[in-house]
Amino acid sequence: MDVQLLLLYLSPLFLVFIGWEMLYLRKHGAAYPTAGYQWKDLFANATLALMHQGGDALAAIAIAIAIAYLYDTLWGWRLFDIELNLWSLLLLFLLQDLCYWLFHFASHHVRWLWAYHVVHHSSERLNLSTAFRQSLMYPVSGMWMFWIPMILIGFPPEAVVATVLLSLGFQFFVHTQVVGKLGKLEWIFNTPSHHRVHHASNASNARYIDRNFAGVLIIWDRLFGTFVEEDLGEPCRFGITKPIHSFNPLTLTFHEWRDMLQEARGLPWRQKLAVLFGKPAGPTSG
Repeated sequence: MDVQLLLLYLSPLFLVFIGWEMLYLRKHGAAYPTAGYQWKDLFANATLALMHQGGDALAAIAIAIAIAYLYDTLWGWRLFDIELNLWSLLLLFLLQDLCYWLFHFASHHVRWLWAYHVVHHSSERLNLSTAFRQSLMYPVSGMWMFWIPMILIGFPPEAVVATVLLSLGFQFFVHTQVVGKLGKLEWIFNTPSHHRVHHASNASNARYIDRNFAGVLIIWDRLFGTFVEEDLGEPCRFGITKPIHSFNPLTLTFHEWRDMLQEARGLPWRQKLAVLFGKPAGPTSG
């Protein structure tokens, strides 16, 4: 099986759960006013998912081939020959999850990365289909750089990529409002409750902004001081601090790139770099 297609193979499972959530919300939607499926929002999410997959396919012609070549080259410089067994797979999982946390944290604090990630946060609704709300600009953003250390250590590139994709597959299931808190699991794992906080990027939820960057494990947020627990007395309000009132997939994909490049145009190089790679203006989700 081509590991690059892992999420595509899992898509029927994702669609089954989306169908279940839609049916559940038809009966219980009044309790979750920002969870219900809105056709315009669903269309935007589905189209962005297709654009994301299409972008990956096109990138495979150039960028992805270059990245694969880079990974293979770097693996030739690896420090160790790591045999894949139970313990090394556990280490692979932990290191990948830490690298994902660093990548996700950077995606909220470096504007170049935020320009693609803002697409995922731009909806004012949250349901399982929100997980499909991705940008085709991932290859351009430089996400691939965050897994280079693992390859240099000596983990095979195919194993690293497969672990990243399995982590992303897990994260599909935390994009929901119909699952409450999960008891002791909340201490270790990223859960729907923790991820609702992460998506509560509306200006009215200031204490939730830029929190809970977890992939699979919440331990990194607890360790690095970015964890905030969902307060049932302060409902999560989803969206971004500078709302983009559009369901147009192209607008959603490129609006922040447009704004960022327009601001950088004509500036001296030092100021230009500050615009491109500095922190997004205002709260990160702006």
